[in-house]
Parts: sequence; C-alpha cells; structure tokens
Amino acid sequence: MRKTKKKVLRKPPKKSSRKKRSIRLSKRQLVIYIYNVVEDEWSFLSSIQPIDKRFEMINDCNSSSECYLFANAEENEFIYISPIEISTYFKNYFQSITTNKKVDIYVPQKRTGLICKDLYTDKQLFGDLVQKAKKYKKIKLVSYATSPEFLELKERMIQLGLNVYTPEAPNIENAWTVNFFGSKSGIRQLAQQSRAIEPDFIMPDGVICVGKLDAAKIAANIYIREKGVVLKTNKGSGGHGVLIFREGELPRDYKSCEKRIYELLSEDGYWERFPIIIEELINVNYLAFGAYPNIEFKILRNGKIEMLYYCVMMVTKEGKYYGLDIHEDVVNERMAARITDTGYFIAEKYAEEGYRGHFDIDMIAGKNSHIYVCESNTRNTGGTDIYKLVYDLYGEDFFSDVYVLNRNDYKFKSQTITTFEKVLDVIKPIVYDKKKKEGVVISSAAAIKEKQLLYTVLGKNKKRAYQLQQDLFELLAKIN
Repeated sequence: MRKTKKKVLRKPPKKSSRKKRSIRLSKRQLVIYIYNVVEDEWSFLSSIQPIDKRFEMINDCNSSSECYLFANAEENEFIYISPIEISTYFKNYFQSITTNKKVDIYVPQKRTGLICKDLYTDKQLFGDLVQKAKKYKKIKLVSYATSPEFLELKERMIQLGLNVYTPEAPNIENAWTVNFFGSKSGIRQLAQQSRAIEPDFIMPDGVICVGKLDAAKIAANIYIREKGVVLKTNKGSGGHGVLIFREGELPRDYKSCEKRIYELLSEDGYWERFPIIIEELINVNYLAFGAYPNIEFKILRNGKIEMLYYCVMMVTKEGKYYGLDIHEDVVNERMAARITDTGYFIAEKYAEEGYRGHFDIDMIAGKNSHIYVCESNTRNTGGTDIYKLVYDLYGEDFFSDVYVLNRNDYKFKSQTITTFEKVLDVIKPIVYDKKKKEGVVISSAAAIKEKQLLYTVLGKNKKRAYQLQQDLFELLAKIN
C-alpha cells in the first residue's frame, strides 16, 4: 500500500462548530434543496423502452423524494423542491425527529422528469420562490446532483438579482467531472492512468466497447474462458443496466453463448445507446458481511476533502442495491485503512479536476483478498440522507456511538391498503425515541403506498440494531 499524504482515519473528521454555524447562517440565508434524481439519470432513463417501463422507473426514482428531506436534517429552515407531493403528516414527522423548525415544499405542476427546468418554467411557482428569496441576503442552492438543468436554474436566479451560491456543485467549466467520473468508463480510465502511482486502486479486468454485436462476442469469449462475465452500460439506474452471468447460466459453446448474450442485450435499447463495459466476474462470498464496502466523501468549495463515513452495502446476486450498515466496526482495520487510503487518492484526483460536492466509491472485496473499485457516484448517494440524519441526531461521534442499519427491501404482501399512519401506529413501541436515542425511522410514506417500506434502524450496537429490526418485522406481521 502506498504511503498516502493523508492520515488514514478510523473516524470521519470532527466538525464541532457545524451545528452552531448552520443555525447562525439561517438568519441571513435561504437554503433551497432540489431532489433532481431523475435529471441525474436522464440520459439512461430517457432511453428506456417501452415508454410504460420508462415511466415506471421514473416514478420509482421519484418515490424516494421524502427520504432526502433528511439530507437537510441539520438545517433550521429550508425550501424543498420535490417531484412528488409530500403530505403535511410526513413533513411534521420529519420535523419531530430533526432540529428543523420550518420547511416549505414546492412541487412544479409540470412533471417532465427535468425538475429544475419544470421549476423555472412554472411561472407562478418560480415567481413565488424568487419573491421569497429576495428577502434573504444569500441563497444556498443545493441539489441531489449537478445537472445541466441545475446550472441553468442557478444562472436564471442570478439574472433575477439573487445572490446564489452552490457550495456542493462544481463551477460550470468543471461540470464535465460529474458525468465523466460518475460513469463506468470514466472511473476505469482514471484507474488505468493511476496504476503506476497507486497500485491499490484496482478495478476488475475489463474492456470498453460500442455496440451489442461486439459486446456479445467479447463477453462470450470471456465467459467461456473464465466461467463468468459482467456487462454494464456506461450509465445506469437502480441496478438496471447490469448483467451478471455466473457458471452454468449461459451455454458453454461459444456460438450459442454469443447468441444468447446478444438476445439479452437486444431486450433494452440502452445497450445500443451507450458504451458497454465488459468485466471479469470477481469471485465474492455473497453471504459474507462486508463483501461490498463503500466510502463517501465531500469536496468543499476550497478543495478541502472530508471523509464522511464508510459502510458496507447490501447487494443482491443480480447486483441490485437494497441497503447499508454504517459503523466504524463494519469492516476490519485492514479493510478500513485500505478503502480510506484508496478513497482519498481518488478524492484528490477529483478535487484537482474541479469536482465539488458529495461522491462515493463502491467497492468489491474478492475472495483473493483484493479490494476492487466498482464505480463512483458523483452526487448525493444512497447514504447521504442517512449520514446527515445521524449526524444531526448524534453529533460528531456518531460513527462510534450508533450502529446504523438502512433497508429498502421490505414488501407488504397484504391486499389491504396500508397507510403511513397505520405503520407508525403499529410500530409505536420501537419508533425513534429522542430520550433513549434509538429506534426506527420511516424514510418514506410514498413507498408504503407502493407496498414497500424504506426504514433506518438506530441502535447502540450491531446486536441491538438487528434486534430492533427483528422487532420491526414482528410488529409489521400484524398488518402484513
């Protein structure tokens, strides 16, 4: 392992003045947060056919809008721009858990998927927003991701005389870093360029090609030789755009294997639209806790790098993410040092190129003891909202003081319609208690309407957190 300039941290750096600073600034600035998840994935989502499937995936992305209220847990007051309606009941629930005193939720009437554009073309709503913003000296504009539409919104607000700053977005001349480093091919190119100076920054062996036919030929060759192969689109969404083939799942003769892969690639149009990454299949113990480590950073406007936390992700054999665990002991010291060191190296490269804001790095721990970088998400992540909530509730020592368990895979099987209010009532004995500083937080009411439960469990240690999750399942059984 290289000797890094940075000190490898077992805990994220302490930011003791953070809460006081947030409350003080709120008196002279307005915070506006935009949940533009679909904008971030628009190039991929807009290519999906048939159109019904596209709308289904867009709705699925937007359904987690309520979760990212919690990405503003430390803010005393803010405006939240949401692609879907959020009930007053859920807003009050959010405020009962956090320190937030006031939140206004704006939902554009037109819903094209490009929410920033929908906002500034909604004359009534945008006019109301601008009028309110003019009462403040500064406007802190933050988004889930830095999209072209977000940067256009910023410029329009500035042209209207507002003092807007975007502390979690790169300058327009560096905005290319978002899509480049957030793509499968971009992070792979960085790994190849860095091989000589950072030998621990490794990715699964692979190639980048264009077109289904060539991809099928290359993938079939790798599968026959290695008894496994992975295909990925350059950009994806929620586990879509990934095909994983293990031994026995494809024909063993080359021609039949190539034909089958081509058939599967032809089922979705995006395989023809984007470059295709073909990788070796890493031999992973899928039942092992810690097979998928992840680390999140934030690069400040001045280029300073903050490691926020590391965690282990929960991933199905098909490559679909369904949750994470956060605590300083979720991985051993060797792995913690390794992923932190590699993470800082990548963060330094991003910072040098002008990237600013949140990003994470997904990794895979192979049975051969190597840790491979899988991809990087240059945006708010599946853990950003959870991190912000937990930091607000527990402070700077959260990484050791609380074990965090977050999941999105619980399904309601009952034919009876279940409501958010009913779920809260049923799990009342274990809902988050500020005095006990433990319990369950429900992340979304909208997901419950779709018979899915998104939740976070907060316990004093791993055993307690998993016991609370079991208690949750037993209570929910009464309505499920």
